[in-house]
Amino acid sequence: MSRIVRVASVSFPGVQGKGKERWDRAVGELLEWVDRAALDRPDIVLVPELAPYLGTSMEEMVQFAQPVPGPLTEAFGQRARMYGCYLWCPLVEQAPEGLYNSVVLLGRDGGIVGVYRKVYPTISEMEQGVLPGEGPVVLEADFGKVGCLICFDLNFRELGRAYRERGAELMCFLSMFRGGLQLSIWAYMFRTFIASATPGENSRIVDPLGRVLADSSQYGRFIWRDINLDSEVLHLDYSHEKFPEVKKKYGPEVSLEVASPEGVFLMGSRGPFPVGDVMREFGLETLDEYLNRARMERERRLRKVKAS
Repeated sequence: MSRIVRVASVSFPGVQGKGKERWDRAVGELLEWVDRAALDRPDIVLVPELAPYLGTSMEEMVQFAQPVPGPLTEAFGQRARMYGCYLWCPLVEQAPEGLYNSVVLLGRDGGIVGVYRKVYPTISEMEQGVLPGEGPVVLEADFGKVGCLICFDLNFRELGRAYRERGAELMCFLSMFRGGLQLSIWAYMFRTFIASATPGENSRIVDPLGRVLADSSQYGRFIWRDINLDSEVLHLDYSHEKFPEVKKKYGPEVSLEVASPEGVFLMGSRGPFPVGDVMREFGLETLDEYLNRARMERERRLRKVKAS
């Protein structure tokens, strides 16, 4: 059934200065940006990687490293509770074994849903003492399964495959670099929605066809879109001829969005029934199921040739 999620992202640019005065001002201004994003009544809000630390040295990052839970997660939790939304809190995490580049997801009640530690810190980060996280983390929100990537992680496709296997439906990319084309590649390859938050501009929301739904700029640093997580990517083969039947029965309650150059389409339920039920009713299969069937058919015919 329809699972509409309103995703918001802010391209917070950071705060200049030094010491505790700069830290307090940065946290305060960042929370004000969250306040502004909350005007659109989102279900989840993204802010950039290490947003409170932008513009500081590694020494200051270490100085203002935070425990989890701690003062920073409490401040973000208060905002999440105030607005009834999920909210990412980026920080340098001070753990017993050392430092991590982490993000904490706060729930609608302000509590901690989970923590993601950057799996692939840059070499320079690790040289300065940042530890790598152990692996991908899929967090359960009331609207679906959420995965996370931080900056340099985007270069490692094995993370995408792992998230795909774990059923992540919305990937959140909190970063200092913008990602660009890679966001669309990830969304298409791993059949997922991706939302990003980067400083300055080019925070994006991308659908599983790789289409950019929203893109921030220096003139518009707040973006949001409604996405439907009850959607599947299908191939046009054996499917497009059934479009008239599907629309005749379900009308606007089923969406069919075609990406003709790629030969695929996005099918979503906007009614009180799961999109999977409609697919079974009309004998439709996901893109991955179709490709696997093609592989099996190829192998069958190769075996037949070798046996003859």
